[in-house]
Amino acid sequence: MKITDALLAEHVVFHTLFDHIETSISGLKTLGEIRVMADLLESMLVQHSKSEDELLMNYLDDSIEQMGHRETFHEEHELIEKHLSAVRSARGIKLARKLLGDAVVGARKHFDKEERLIFPLAERVISYHNIMKLGQNWLEKKAS
Repeated sequence: MKITDALLAEHVVFHTLFDHIETSISGLKTLGEIRVMADLLESMLVQHSKSEDELLMNYLDDSIEQMGHRETFHEEHELIEKHLSAVRSARGIKLARKLLGDAVVGARKHFDKEERLIFPLAERVISYHNIMKLGQNWLEKKAS
């Protein structure tokens, strides 16, 4: 399995989670419910980002820099993390909902860029052998 296929499969799961959060957020009645949703999303995003960084981005940093997107990608990650972290300290339900919603919107936009720019770039820049080897590394990490 190619690493790009593995990461795209994870994106499918995330899009389903994003849909669920967006459709259920207005029905969440307590800060605790909103925080649990934010914590779940954050823990999943951390693992996904770690996989992307360790297995893919090391090969692409120079290319992304040349495209002028390196800083933007890091800033987007930071903004999503900032929104999710702020949910934990939010005092009001309205603010917590907004922050969680903003995190989902930011994550959707970020994933879209990865799907349109980063994964196709990886397919062009990384040799087939290496892209398959990275996919195998991803599988082994998931199994451990």
